[in-house]
Amino acid sequence: MADDLHHAISARLTGADQRYTSGRRSLVDALVDADRPLTAAEILVAGGLAQSSAYRNLSVLETCGVVHRVAGTDEFARFELAEDLTDHHHHHLICTNCGLVTDFTVSDRLERSLEAAMERVAETTGFRPDHHRLDLLGRCADCGS
Repeated sequence: MADDLHHAISARLTGADQRYTSGRRSLVDALVDADRPLTAAEILVAGGLAQSSAYRNLSVLETCGVVHRVAGTDEFARFELAEDLTDHHHHHLICTNCGLVTDFTVSDRLERSLEAAMERVAETTGFRPDHHRLDLLGRCADCGS
């Protein structure tokens, strides 16, 4: 799987006239190893790159559709690999107190219900969704109620 992922990312970057450098690969590896979206600071630590290099490379990876920015409730953006590269559709739990963002999946049955609801919205509004995401806002287990 990892080789296929890196090959797909390399092809995507090449298509955008970018190279898949060792620094970019380090950032991708940090995201692959993570169990949730990471802040840029967390990626810096995990990827072992200088701050300016990491931010520049994250920007390129985002522009090329390799990483996706996840907006939380604090001032820190989080990043994760694009779903089309991982084949892992998921949603997010976002803590309104500490800003933690974690992934969660729902049953196939619930995903089909969400898709059906989007189709109904499209029929009644003329809006044509490309995909969906579900972000639940609240307090994580550590922050309590």
